[in-house]
Amino acid sequence: MLEIVIGTRNKDKIREIKELLSDLDIKVYTGFDFPLVTVIEDGNSFVSNSLKKARIYSDASGKIALSDDSGLMVYALDGRPGVHSARYAGENATYKDNIEKLLREMEGIKDRRAKFVCVVSIVTPEGREYILSGELHGVILEEMRGENGFGYDPVFYIPELGKTLAEIPLEEKNKISHRAKAFTKAKKILEGFLK
Repeated sequence: MLEIVIGTRNKDKIREIKELLSDLDIKVYTGFDFPLVTVIEDGNSFVSNSLKKARIYSDASGKIALSDDSGLMVYALDGRPGVHSARYAGENATYKDNIEKLLREMEGIKDRRAKFVCVVSIVTPEGREYILSGELHGVILEEMRGENGFGYDPVFYIPELGKTLAEIPLEEKNKISHRAKAFTKAKKILEGFLK
């Protein structure tokens, strides 16, 4: 059995990632198992933040670490909120605070195209590093819809589905999301380690 660490303490992310990796023969640890580890996400890209977290958690645990950095990029806002997605409305902002700030900034903007980006980094104790990514394209609604998901899901509308990410169940989200796409690639790497 392979032991891995998911380098985050975000419970929503952990739940989604565990679900995505549930069919692998692995024992999963998370950031909660290493309470002394702190990571300051000060990178200017999803890659740098994701890789920094994975390196720190792999060093601290002596295990394979897997970390993602994800965010929302809105075309009309020059890619904002981007790497600042989780803290867009301030350091202790709630999901709702971030959405409200985004909707205020987008008032009167016609081009509402956006994409979710997820970059996953895998770092092994021997120093091997893998970087994988996934994207999901959609548009930003003017109001929140749906009770599922987290983050910007209630305003992220997928035209092909006619729904926001918050209006679909986790099982369905985990087939199409940016995180699902990146972790499907990450899973292939982990399967390679299991052989």
